[in-house]
Amino acid sequence: MFIDKEAFKNDFKKKIINMYAEDIEECSPSHKYFALASLIRDYTSENWLNTNKKYTNNKEKQIYYFSMEFLIGRLLHSNLLNLGIRDACKEALSDLKIDLDELEEIENDAGLGNGGLGRLAACFLDSMASLGIAGHGNGIRYTYGLFEQQIENGYQVEVPDNWLKEGNMWEVRKENKAVKVNFGGKVMPTMENGKLKFLQQDCETILAVPYDTPIIGYDNSTVNTLRLWSAEPLNKDFDFESFSRGEYSKATEYKTLIESISQVLYPDDSRQEGKILRLKQQYFFVSAGLQSILRRYKKLGEPINNFHKYIAIHINDTHPSLAVAELMRLLIDEENLAWDEAWYITTNTIAYTNHTILSEALEKWPIDIFKTLLPRIYMIVEEINRRFTDEVRERYKDENKVNNMAIIGNGQIRMAHLAIVGSHSVNGVAKLHTELLKYQELKDFNEFYPNKFNNKTNGITHRRWLLQANPKLSNLINETIGDSWIKEPNNLILLKPFAEDYYFRKKFEKIKLENKIAFSNYAKSTYGMDIDPNSIFDVQVKRLHAYKRQILNLFNIMDLYRRLKENPNLDIVPRTFFFGAKAAPSYYLAKKTIKLINTVAYKINNDTEIHGKIKVFFLPNYSVSLAEKIIPCAQVSEQISTATKEASGTGNMKFMMNGALTLATLDGANIEIKDAVGDENIVIFGIRKEEVLDYIKNKNYNSYEFYNNDFRLKYILDSLINGSLGVPSNEFIDIHNSLLKNNDEFFVLRDFSSYVEAQNKVDYLYRNRDNWNRMCINNVAHSGIFSSDNTIKRYYEDIWK
Repeated sequence: MFIDKEAFKNDFKKKIINMYAEDIEECSPSHKYFALASLIRDYTSENWLNTNKKYTNNKEKQIYYFSMEFLIGRLLHSNLLNLGIRDACKEALSDLKIDLDELEEIENDAGLGNGGLGRLAACFLDSMASLGIAGHGNGIRYTYGLFEQQIENGYQVEVPDNWLKEGNMWEVRKENKAVKVNFGGKVMPTMENGKLKFLQQDCETILAVPYDTPIIGYDNSTVNTLRLWSAEPLNKDFDFESFSRGEYSKATEYKTLIESISQVLYPDDSRQEGKILRLKQQYFFVSAGLQSILRRYKKLGEPINNFHKYIAIHINDTHPSLAVAELMRLLIDEENLAWDEAWYITTNTIAYTNHTILSEALEKWPIDIFKTLLPRIYMIVEEINRRFTDEVRERYKDENKVNNMAIIGNGQIRMAHLAIVGSHSVNGVAKLHTELLKYQELKDFNEFYPNKFNNKTNGITHRRWLLQANPKLSNLINETIGDSWIKEPNNLILLKPFAEDYYFRKKFEKIKLENKIAFSNYAKSTYGMDIDPNSIFDVQVKRLHAYKRQILNLFNIMDLYRRLKENPNLDIVPRTFFFGAKAAPSYYLAKKTIKLINTVAYKINNDTEIHGKIKVFFLPNYSVSLAEKIIPCAQVSEQISTATKEASGTGNMKFMMNGALTLATLDGANIEIKDAVGDENIVIFGIRKEEVLDYIKNKNYNSYEFYNNDFRLKYILDSLINGSLGVPSNEFIDIHNSLLKNNDEFFVLRDFSSYVEAQNKVDYLYRNRDNWNRMCINNVAHSGIFSSDNTIKRYYEDIWK
């Protein structure tokens, strides 16, 4: 896109006047940001309209990606980059005495996700638009997102993430495209024109209102759509009679109850009310999305039995699994199709990505809740289950296998089973993960559906995570090999020979140091942290979960601190350890882990005897925009999950792409990173898949053996409960018990010694800075294969056809 600088300045001034009736000199920074965002959206609107017209006129197959999360981050910077106008815009604003960088910092991160699941969805949308693929997102417009994390006295405190407080200039409310979603009531069978029909009566009907956000492709005219649904009352949202009687809270009770559906991501489901709300959320956005898609499809003039030829629906993990039953409901109850025809269309339309083997994430809903809230959907699931189990029974004559594979069992609806049975493709997200699905966790299904399972290793959008997040390195790459990698990320491999170029290595090292200094200055001004930019930046930022083993990282730090206390002159390269993570509000052990990290950090950072050789910092409220700051300056990428537990990981790819050395177990996509860069450019430690599976199968792991036979572990674990950390002795008793009394589910103690050796190896490798730079450049050079552009091409060809 081309913009005339003078025309842009005039447009910007007019936008400020139209929106705020202010002169540019009087306008606040936030008003300038909102005016600029509004103007850029205006510039995008014609392409957005034309893209939708093109898809309709050409009857292109549309892909709809259903996800509970879309962690899109800030959009101003990426939209300007993708439009190709950021430099021109920056220059024009500079003429007006406005700093574009400062305006970009004003934008709130969209509160639409938490971790890798949501960031993957955002990367996929970017890649689809940039590749010119007709692909759109479908999710929920959360009013408060997950939560804003604050740290008080070392504890995580959750406060509402009011990211929409001042509005969101990127979205467009489409009230005329709202649909109705029904909950509860009773289902009444009736005969109509000789056909059995099912009517839902006495149900709670709510309005799903869509908000559309443009997803702008890089350097093309494609603008796809992220459609997010907001729950609103259908009719009366204010009870005037109750208000008149002085019953003020009751006057808005109904409105509040309805809006709670789209209020918060992942409400606490430890109680029945939370379970009901989560199930409501999942059906809400699935039903709204499918109704909208069906309505748009019918405008093509194609018969309903061709639906699967023009529509692909992809469900991102188990949360949208109700799409199977809801599409069946729409085809049978609304479009009058027979069961078999509806089932054929449904299974050829829907594809499913599995993201985990952890049982807690393979959702199961109690029948009593499910049946009460979604009576018609329950009937359909029951029939799907009956037909499926009849097939299994007929083939195997084995009731144990029938019970293991059933969609309904033990008083629960097994959502992963519904997704598998109701889709034509089930993919894992890394080679190891897919292997575990096929031959361990979902072995029976893989045998039953021998051609259904496949692997699609995750990817990241290199345009955000390298071009946008690390402009200095991107410029160096452009000067060295040209800019073709921006559209063809595999061309990053052209950097490989330059790993042997001394002068290139020096330039690379200089940029890394400049990024470290920039982050140190940011951390000082934002958090008051004093960081040595000449230390090794060792970073573990990701969702906090026991299997990701932030605790293993911390145990090495505690052991290193012990060694320094014994010998303050210990010869180590100064190291700064960074943690960033949110713990789910109901995840008690994870929240205790945050408290432990901050307790250890306080003790170490305030101990003058160790001469600042190590420091520990917990970065609060980890987000996409914070990741864009810390990842370009990281030198050690901590990817230390228990082997077999991390499906893929995408943080590992982001760090690799920005020239950090990966310290990793052979888990998830770490294996494929190792295969790409070679053993000499990665540091691997820890037990392998076979030993983990053996421990689980034979139950022959004993954490006390490691505690009793390694004085380091005994010292660390004892310090958790003996008061030496400066907190009450019972503060971390639950972490202590999880590792000893509960037998260390994720084998932290088993991997500790190997991890310490790996960390010592990192220290040794860093001392040869020239070779270290060579290793890091090799990581950047091989990172292009992990671009989500490549991943999406494989989805497009193999799954969506």
